Amino acid sequence: MRLSALYRHPLKSAAGLPVDALEIEPRGPRHDRRWIVVDAEGRFVTARQTAEMVLIRAEPLGDGLRLSAPGLPLIDVAVPAANAPRQRITVWKDTVEASIAAPEAAAWLSAFLQRPVRLAYMGEHARRAVDPAYAQPGDEVSFADGYPLLVISQAALDGLNARLTAEGAAPVTMTHFRPNLVVDGVAAHAEDDWRRVRIGEVEFDAVKPCTRCVFTTVDPALGRRRDDGQPLQVLKEYRRTPAGVTFGMNLIPRLGARGVGIVRVGDAVTPQA
Repeated sequence: MRLSALYRHPLKSAAGLPVDALEIEPRGPRHDRRWIVVDAEGRFVTARQTAEMVLIRAEPLGDGLRLSAPGLPLIDVAVPAANAPRQRITVWKDTVEASIAAPEAAAWLSAFLQRPVRLAYMGEHARRAVDPAYAQPGDEVSFADGYPLLVISQAALDGLNARLTAEGAAPVTMTHFRPNLVVDGVAAHAEDDWRRVRIGEVEFDAVKPCTRCVFTTVDPALGRRRDDGQPLQVLKEYRRTPAGVTFGMNLIPRLGARGVGIVRVGDAVTPQA
């Protein structure tokens, strides 16, 4: 049982970037979902409402972010300075004091998304707690939906695609589900039963299955929703639970005194008793 793929998502709802290694911090992978698009009122904007966001590519630079998207020139955005303007933004039920990036970033994003938006950054001053029903005191998360990391077994995707094909629907890719970690050599949905897992040098608490929504129907290559409502319609047939339709497991890293760890493609994955 090993890690077969790793993904990082520097900008929430933008394209996921495959990588060979991830540096794991308490909030999740370094550079993962530390940037977010917000509207004028500070509400977060995602591909659930604006599907073309998945066509934006956001690559971490040493001191910021490089954005690219179809039809627009590249733009480099610096991490906001300590004295940059801040705004209280909302991510689901949470409120976070985020730093606002330069107005050039807002103009670029607004032009691509065809609506007025701004780019915000989660600096070290920002705090966002994990749901205490599933966390330990002090656990934090980035701008991810609710938890620092998401893991999915490759066999789970393979099983879903077999069902889609049987119904005459086109298969989907792992990027439809936006995980950080993909595990091969394990039965489909084995992650449902994990409570703690060691991956490479890092241990994680497996705290809650990931409930899925209409975002899964957004084609990451085309930037629009599928007309057939897949794969969500098939998932509803066999992955519905009292909490909702689930696919994948949310993780919280347990880093100890080190405060950081590394996971790499090929690392062993070992569920703990």
